[in-house]
Amino acid sequence: MTLSRPRVGDALVALLAFALTLATLGGGRGGSRGLDAVGVVLAAAASFPLLARRTHPLEVFVVTAAASAAINGLGYGLGPPFGPTIALFFVALDPRTRDRLGRTAAVVLAMFAIHLGATALGSDGFPTTAILGGVVVWGGAWLIGDQVRQRRQRVAELVDRARRSEQERDRERRLAAAEERTRIARDLHDSAAHAINVILVQAGAARLLQNRNPAAVQTALATIEEVARETVTEIDRLVGALREDGRADGVEPPTGLAALETLLDRHRGAGLAVESRIVGEQRALPPALDQAAYRILQESLTNAARHGTGTAELEVVFGPERLELAVRNPLVGSASNGAHATGHGILGMRERAALLDGALEAGPAGEAFEVHASLPYASRSVA
Repeated sequence: MTLSRPRVGDALVALLAFALTLATLGGGRGGSRGLDAVGVVLAAAASFPLLARRTHPLEVFVVTAAASAAINGLGYGLGPPFGPTIALFFVALDPRTRDRLGRTAAVVLAMFAIHLGATALGSDGFPTTAILGGVVVWGGAWLIGDQVRQRRQRVAELVDRARRSEQERDRERRLAAAEERTRIARDLHDSAAHAINVILVQAGAARLLQNRNPAAVQTALATIEEVARETVTEIDRLVGALREDGRADGVEPPTGLAALETLLDRHRGAGLAVESRIVGEQRALPPALDQAAYRILQESLTNAARHGTGTAELEVVFGPERLELAVRNPLVGSASNGAHATGHGILGMRERAALLDGALEAGPAGEAFEVHASLPYASRSVA
């Protein structure tokens, strides 16, 4: 059976203390008694309990100090109490000492008094040197042990703090990844819904005009091809980001309001008559706001083409503190009851606005359906 390194170290320390104590008994100053069997037993009692100093340091100190006091009281040669001094170092080093400091101090002082009393009995005259030596040796052992304990405690606290900081960073990374996945899911829904709606409208137009207007059919098919290609590319990009071990760092930001005219042209080409109006001085927008505004307008126009009569009004207002978006389109048939306002598209738009500390209202207004979003330029959240 292989001994562990701490046990080997404890054995070596105990053997060293035993050897030094025997040397003190045989050649120490002021001794009236030479080394004998009793001295060897007492030296062993003052040394070998150190084997248990890591688990029971205070008890080891009491045993070794008592044996050392007996050595001095029986008149053996005086010398440094090696065993009790080492044990006292480990008493101060033990983290449990702080929880029982009063009891520990009482035991140490009592054993110090016993040790000095036994030394006085075994020597001639008042043991001034022994008292001063005991104060210096035992006091030094206590101070050194306490300093080492505090240093270990500080190191442990730093390690624990670093571990908790790393856990917090991991948690923040996971939250950021989850938020990014949610954003990607919204973008995927918006892109797919928009593309499918345009494709449906163009395919229907091509079917109706295939015999009467071949040129219009070719235009519709070209639009379908273009929209499908762009959508497949965007879906591949978004899904590819989701597959990269949960990291979305490589995802390019979605289109912003700079592409609004392209969006309007596409819907107009699909048969939706859109009147647009920009109010106020245009300004650079934060990326999150720019992207959210584009997606809200895209989803609103998609709903207008799907549920409306073929016309829509769009307004973008650059206010002093907020960006205002409004889309209005007439409704036909069952769509006028506003049931579609509870769909995922409306929910997604509301989520985008809420993430920017803004608000979005959507619902029927008479014979029309209106979407109005109010987005502050500066927000506490990141979409």
